Amino acid sequence: MEPIKRIKFVNKDKTQFLKTLKHRVDAYFEERNLDKKGNAAMVVKSIVLLCMYILPIVAIYVYHLPWWGVLGCFTLSGIGVAGVGMSVMHDANHGAYSHNRFVNMIMGSTLNLLGGFDVNWRFQHNILHHTYTNITHVDEDINPRVKMRWSPHFKWHPIQKYQHVYAFFAYCLATWSWTFIKDYKQFYTYSKNGLNKNDKKSRTFDLFKLIATKLFYYLYMLVLPIWWLGYGGGLIVGGFMLMHAIGGFTLSTVFQLAHVVEGPKFPLPNEKGEIENEWAIHQMETTADFGHSNKLLTWYAGGLTHQIEHHLFPDICHIHYPKIAHIVEQTAKEFNVPYHYNDSYWSALASHVKLLKEFGLQSDFDLANA
Repeated sequence: MEPIKRIKFVNKDKTQFLKTLKHRVDAYFEERNLDKKGNAAMVVKSIVLLCMYILPIVAIYVYHLPWWGVLGCFTLSGIGVAGVGMSVMHDANHGAYSHNRFVNMIMGSTLNLLGGFDVNWRFQHNILHHTYTNITHVDEDINPRVKMRWSPHFKWHPIQKYQHVYAFFAYCLATWSWTFIKDYKQFYTYSKNGLNKNDKKSRTFDLFKLIATKLFYYLYMLVLPIWWLGYGGGLIVGGFMLMHAIGGFTLSTVFQLAHVVEGPKFPLPNEKGEIENEWAIHQMETTADFGHSNKLLTWYAGGLTHQIEHHLFPDICHIHYPKIAHIVEQTAKEFNVPYHYNDSYWSALASHVKLLKEFGLQSDFDLANA
C-alpha cells in the first residue's frame, strides 16, 4: 500500500493575506460579542433536519403504509439525509458545532445513522480534502470513480466524452457507495497507508464500531421492515435506493459546485513536493461559493454554499458564514486574491456541466492552463 503523499505549502511571496483576514474576522466576533460556534438557530436547524430524516422512517414502522406512502417517506428521508450531512454532521466533525467535544462527537456520529462512518469521513474530508484541496492523487474527493474525470490531470478515457450526462446518475450512487463499499475500503486503506495513525487498540475499536453501526443501519433500514413489519422486499429496497438517490444526488451536486466548476484551479506540486503558494491562497484558488442570496438554499446546504469561508475557517459554525463572507471577499480584493462565485445554484450547475464537458473532451490537457 503506497503511503500517503506529503505536500508542503510554501508562502514564497510572504503574503499577509491570511494573517490580515484572521484579524478582521476575529474582530467581527469580538466587536459583536458573538460565539464562533453554533447557536440556538443551529440547534433548531439540527432538530428540523434530523426529524426530516428520522420521522418518515418511524412512520414506516408505526403505520403499515401503502406503497406510495412508503415511497413518500423514503423521499422525505432522502432530503433529510442530505440536510443532516451538509448542515449537522459536517460542522460537528470539524469541531465547529460546539465548544464541547462530547457534543461534537454525538452530532458528528449522526453520519453513522445515515449509513456512513464518521471516523473515515474525518480522515478523508478534514485532512485530505481540506489540506490538499483539488490536488490530484491526494484530494480523494476528485479521485476518478465510475469513469468520472474531475481533474484534468487524470488519465482520459473515451467514454468520458459523455460524463456530463452520466455524472448525475453516478451522483445518485454516492451515499449508497458509502453504505456498502467505500467505508470498508477506506478503513483498510487509511490503516495501511499511515493516514490513520491510531494505535492497534484504537483501530480495533474503530473496526468494531464500523461493523456494529453498519449492521445496525442494515437492520433498521432493510431487515426489520421486510422480515418483521411485513413490507414487500421490492418496495423497501426500492424505497431505500430512492432515498439514497435523492441524498447522494443532492450532496454530490452541491459539493461539486464548490470545487469542480470554472474558475477554481487544479494545481500540482513541484518536484520537491511543494505547492508554491500560501495555504490560504491555495484554498481561494481552488474553491468557489454560490447562491449567497438564496436564503433557503443557504439554510439547507449549510456551509457548502459558502465553501470559501468554510475552507478558511472550518472551526467556525456555518451559521456565521453569510455575515463574514463580505469580509473575506473584500480582503481577497485588497490582496489581489481570487474570490470565485456563481450567483445561483443553477449558474454553478451550468458551470459544473461545462467543465465536465471540457475534461471529457480533452485527452491531452495543457497542464500550464490548469
